[in-house]
Amino acid sequence: MEQKWLTWAKEIQAIAQTGLTYARDVYDIERYQALRELSVDILANYTYESKEKIRLAFAGDEGYATPKVDVRGVIFREDKILLVREKLDGNWALPGGWADIGLSPSEVVVKEIAEESGFQAEAVRLLAVLDKKFHAHPPEPYHVYKLFILCRIVSGEAAGGVETSEAAFFAEDELPELSQERNTREQLLTMFQFLKNPENPVILD
Repeated sequence: MEQKWLTWAKEIQAIAQTGLTYARDVYDIERYQALRELSVDILANYTYESKEKIRLAFAGDEGYATPKVDVRGVIFREDKILLVREKLDGNWALPGGWADIGLSPSEVVVKEIAEESGFQAEAVRLLAVLDKKFHAHPPEPYHVYKLFILCRIVSGEAAGGVETSEAAFFAEDELPELSQERNTREQLLTMFQFLKNPENPVILD
């Protein structure tokens, strides 16, 4: 579970952003702007990032506030799972990333797998929709839903990409150091349960 100060900052920011979208009264606008600034102050106090950077990355969106969506591809081969090594931290993750405007979840995951692992793939089925706040990820300023989609390889061979240095398959009992921001060990073990029991229902939260 994420820390309370981070939850409060996210909720205040969401209220402020949505309020600024619909408010017409000048005094309401001022109040929502003050709330947004309060959310920036909370993050600046606890993270020691500059207020300017926080405003740009966290408190600069417009429109109704909604969670971000992270899409991850789950591919098994010979009872091993495909992971890619992230250049950013040198650790391993399921191929994937932020959902792109104009692409469906299946299209996103196929694109990310190709860019990060070298494999051409096709989406098979949705395995899980997880709220990141319920899992052991490092704190971050966004509210994120994670979509895990089972895929199968169509062609290609393992290779790195712009954001990844290599791709490889790992057995359940031989998982490497994971990129905790992107996926946890518990999440990968949950994915292996689908390998053992393909008829398991989609997991929510």
